[in-house]
Amino acid sequence: MCNNFEAYNRDGDKMLDKISNVVLNASEEEILDLVEEALSKNNSPEKILNEGMIAGMNIVGDKFQKGEMFIPEVMLSANTMQKGLEMLEPLLAETGVKKKGKILIGTVKDDMHDIGKNIVSIMFKGAGFEVIDLGTNVSSDEFIDKYHEVEPDIIGLSALLTTTMNNMKDIVEELKAEAVESYLMVGGAPVTAEFAESIGVHYSDNAAGAVQQVNKYLNNK
Repeated sequence: MCNNFEAYNRDGDKMLDKISNVVLNASEEEILDLVEEALSKNNSPEKILNEGMIAGMNIVGDKFQKGEMFIPEVMLSANTMQKGLEMLEPLLAETGVKKKGKILIGTVKDDMHDIGKNIVSIMFKGAGFEVIDLGTNVSSDEFIDKYHEVEPDIIGLSALLTTTMNNMKDIVEELKAEAVESYLMVGGAPVTAEFAESIGVHYSDNAAGAVQQVNKYLNNK
């Protein structure tokens, strides 16, 4: 993978640039040392997260959307970021840094496929969101119960089978009957913009686009 980051003059920014590149290039063996070094040079945990790791994942998302990176590469970059995030999370909690938003996500009832859902989860984590992943074969009751428990900003439903799209429709109807206030989004191989419109929810055909759409929604709230 190529380096897409400009060179900075200040030492702190050079360090954040290195962290971004390590995420982009999926260098798991380097991320912990660089995060530790950045902390030792008085970069705040929030700055390391936002201007280092999330900046790198934003490039990953852009490349994925353009077809310049593929799922295995995205997974490696996400794993690299996760390692760095595990080091930062206790420090972020101490300083009271809040996540950008909270997304509740799951593959709908009778569907056991999770690759697409996992990619979406990774991209949202990489963008600074808290992700609550219910896994696969998730019923409307499970979505509703968890909604009341965690009060997410976004609820994402995934389906890979044409046959389970009807379950997606049923779950959306039950969520709406429950008067949920979350931004409802659907996706998956058989799902189309027309189908999403027909059940009154939002749609994205790729993970990076979903993050952009949700960021725009939250910024305009």
